[in-house]
Amino acid sequence: MTHSDDIEISTLAERPELATRVYDIDDTWPEFIARDLVGYALLARVPEDFPQYCVIATEGGRVVARGFSVPFNAALEGREEMPERGWDQVLAWAFDDHRRGRPVTTASALEITIDIAHLGRGLSYRMLAAMREAVGRQGLAALVAPVRPTAKHLRPRLPMAEYLREVRDDGLPADPWLRVHVKAGGTIEKAAPASMTVSGTPAEWRRWTGLPFDRDGEIEVPAALVPVECDTRHDRVSYVEPNVWVRHGLRP
Repeated sequence: MTHSDDIEISTLAERPELATRVYDIDDTWPEFIARDLVGYALLARVPEDFPQYCVIATEGGRVVARGFSVPFNAALEGREEMPERGWDQVLAWAFDDHRRGRPVTTASALEITIDIAHLGRGLSYRMLAAMREAVGRQGLAALVAPVRPTAKHLRPRLPMAEYLREVRDDGLPADPWLRVHVKAGGTIEKAAPASMTVSGTPAEWRRWTGLPFDRDGEIEVPAALVPVECDTRHDRVSYVEPNVWVRHGLRP
């Protein structure tokens, strides 16, 4: 548990009474992200099943930030530590390993969400540091993260591999959230081209975004990192989101 100013950061294992309040945050996640079926099925179980891997920040008793990670076994045949299917894959592996009682080798971050009123105050750095510390206390040597670059949505047609090559004059990533990870000691490894998948009908996507979805082809959607594919003939819309794998080595 760490204190700074009026903000207290702890794991959910230390503060289990906060488990029911982790979503009491005014966040900026787009509606369609919550429609990823893997996340819909499993994410809400993370605080209960992996409380020692979840960190929570409170101010005056109110939850102002959350950070979730999950452990999994990357040593099994057919697995890699940073899979192409990114976020969805590590979440599925974590629960499969948990159910089967397998030993774990690696932890993957899932999200760090900051309350809108607390953005720009350096809390993301502190939450990432707390997550690294929490994972390290479990004896794992690495925290990996399928990072969702916060500025990529402004350039949805730029391939992620090209976006990753963009750096500032000081050599740090141009993207703000990737920059936080690198400054915290993380190493950018590669893109996760199919990290999350959201499919639905044009009618569903109209409800989620307010856009017409009345034509075929690529459609740019606010907050989407790449264009969304619409096929009106077959009445389907699909969004396959790329993320960026970052690796944080932890002290043993």
